[in-house]
Amino acid sequence: MTVIAKSHVPAAVPTDVPSCEVAVVGGGPAGLMAAEQLSAAGVSVHLFDAMPSVGRKFLLAGKGGMNLSHSEGAEAFAGRYGARRAAIAPLLQDFGAGELRDWAKGLGIETFVGSSGRVFPADMKAAPLLRAWLQRLRHPVAGGPGVQFHMRHRCTGWNEAGALRFDAPQGPVAVQARATVLALGGGSWSRLGSDGAWQSWLAARGVPLAPLKPSNCGFDVAGREGEGWTAHFRERFAGQPFKSVAIRRRDAQGQAWQRKGEFVATATGVEGSLVYACSAALRDAIESGGSAGFELDLLPDRSPEQVLAELRHPRGARSLSSHLKSRLGLDGIKMAILHELLPKEALAQPEALAAAIKGLPVRLRAPRPIDEAISSAGGVPFEALDEQLMLKALPGVFCAGEMLDWEAPTGGYLLTACFASGVRAGRGVLQRLR
Repeated sequence: MTVIAKSHVPAAVPTDVPSCEVAVVGGGPAGLMAAEQLSAAGVSVHLFDAMPSVGRKFLLAGKGGMNLSHSEGAEAFAGRYGARRAAIAPLLQDFGAGELRDWAKGLGIETFVGSSGRVFPADMKAAPLLRAWLQRLRHPVAGGPGVQFHMRHRCTGWNEAGALRFDAPQGPVAVQARATVLALGGGSWSRLGSDGAWQSWLAARGVPLAPLKPSNCGFDVAGREGEGWTAHFRERFAGQPFKSVAIRRRDAQGQAWQRKGEFVATATGVEGSLVYACSAALRDAIESGGSAGFELDLLPDRSPEQVLAELRHPRGARSLSSHLKSRLGLDGIKMAILHELLPKEALAQPEALAAAIKGLPVRLRAPRPIDEAISSAGGVPFEALDEQLMLKALPGVFCAGEMLDWEAPTGGYLLTACFASGVRAGRGVLQRLR
């Protein structure tokens, strides 16, 4: 359970706010960034969030090292957003990885580029950055009105008069705003605030929505008999990593995809960075065809010919497991998955075993539930928004962050786009007010 330090909880303000210039609903990176754009321009901003403190998912993302962005070139970076590249690229042109690093530096947070190209704060932590950010939002350096925070205010849509409705600790609250930024998150990690409840009240106002789906998620495997891992494999290897392996697959159009890395066996299937990298394609394939899969290369640094030659080497009285460990370094979970998914006759045939070591078919039957996913796809489509991220069906209402219909792999791409969309929405509000 993530513990939120008291310094992350903005000072309490009066609950009754019958009217305000701009209401920002959602205290994640997108909402905070939109609020900063507005506050810095002298606009009075009231930020509402359902949780006791802001930035909860942001803090969780930094638990193992705060990956803010990525250092790769603009073209490759934009390509990480797949089908939504055309919509996200303009946002990144205004506020991309470089601008994000400069912004962090302005908060007193130095960043560095790791060996993988990912961008991290110097201390690898999210909390100091969030703390400095909230201080600046409450007390802008250039003076002017600081952002007013209203915690434990859960938005439930609009009333008949067009005022925002909130369930607050003191009871229902209605707030009339000249403009509104919605940054309510997607559908993953609902305990941190992003539960997707906004879908119903946006749909009631005529906003078209794409169904929320898990993204950067794990999967349940079919197993050899179609019923998942065997009890033996599950009990002995759940939680253990597959290291130095590769995944490859072909999509419905025959396009090949391959990547080296690592992932983890779970009690029901697989998860981890290498699986997340192709999770969108796997999820969509399961949705359209009922199942999907990939080939697992257990020894990506050895050629098929090398593997076969070692398997054909006489093993004398040694067991197959001892032979594979001695000749190929295969043991532990890598050896176990061969026994788990291959029939016994294949294990006894060097050619079939070599082919499996270089391309073991792993079938998947379902993605894990959206609440377990790192992020989600679906939400408000860009076609329902103008260039400033204002809803066409609701003039004066802007959307930002993960509630928009886009997805990206882990590696800093998710956070960067959330920040960038918050910048665009905040500037869009300024343009409308003026």
